[in-house]
Amino acid sequence: MTRSMRRAAPLSGLLLLAATAALAACSGPEPADLFVVHRSGSIAGARLTLRISDDGGAYCNNGPRREITSAQLIEARALRRALDGEQDKDAGLAEKHIDLPPGRISTLSYRVRSEKGTVAFSDTSAHQPAAFYRLAKLTRDVARGACRLAR
Repeated sequence: MTRSMRRAAPLSGLLLLAATAALAACSGPEPADLFVVHRSGSIAGARLTLRISDDGGAYCNNGPRREITSAQLIEARALRRALDGEQDKDAGLAEKHIDLPPGRISTLSYRVRSEKGTVAFSDTSAHQPAAFYRLAKLTRDVARGACRLAR
């Protein structure tokens, strides 16, 4: 081995080490889930499992990651705060384990799991907090948009 080859060997080793470290940094820990929605109902296309992650990803029916809009991510983060009680000193909706019965005629039902618990409601449940209406709308918007589903 020549003198120049001996000097190049440590340099190439350092470059390989740096490249390996850079690749490892790119595949860091998975982003946290904001919440998971299980939607069911009496109409075609009602069944949906939607997982929204904190990096703007949506996973529809255990499929591949889909990108949601920044407005949808902002709304999803606000809804997680409402579910987990980070907006005020009271316990969040999920900690209260709210389970509202459906009204007489119900089309869609939702079960939403977040870090602090689970809530359940239907489209016709009485006395829904505003966050439940917003959850239903976000679920529909992401299902029709990023998930490319009919509803």
